[in-house]
Amino acid sequence: MDTSEPPRPTEPRPRRRDRHGRGMRGPIAPPQVPLSVSRADAFEDLVHDARDRLERRWPQLSGVDFLVQEVPLFGPEDGAEPDDGTVPLGRAVPAAGPHRDRVIVYRRPVEIRTKSRDERALLVHEIVVEQVAELLGLAPESVDPRYGQD
Repeated sequence: MDTSEPPRPTEPRPRRRDRHGRGMRGPIAPPQVPLSVSRADAFEDLVHDARDRLERRWPQLSGVDFLVQEVPLFGPEDGAEPDDGTVPLGRAVPAAGPHRDRVIVYRRPVEIRTKSRDERALLVHEIVVEQVAELLGLAPESVDPRYGQD
């Protein structure tokens, strides 16, 4: 008579339900709660907030596109070349052909350089001010008098 138990599987079985047999009942957070906003969407909101602050003072910015890209592209199709070996945080592109003036903010380099949402918001605003100043041919301090003071 063999009283030994059958060998146990080495890997645990995947759990398909919680221990009460119900599983998840719904989303963890409702859509209006900040938890459900992706990092990319939150970053885009920061760029649009900075744009809105400047548009009140400079109405001509309504004709400028404010865009977010993950990382800067370097190559002949982008028309940009790295100048000093640093990764740019933003870029101003004057109107050409069918395209309007554009301000581009690069999300990943900005996120890497900041630790908190407040710090990120300040850096995004500074980048937007600098790029708008370049488009308008002005000093950043004249575009936003609070530039560099935060």
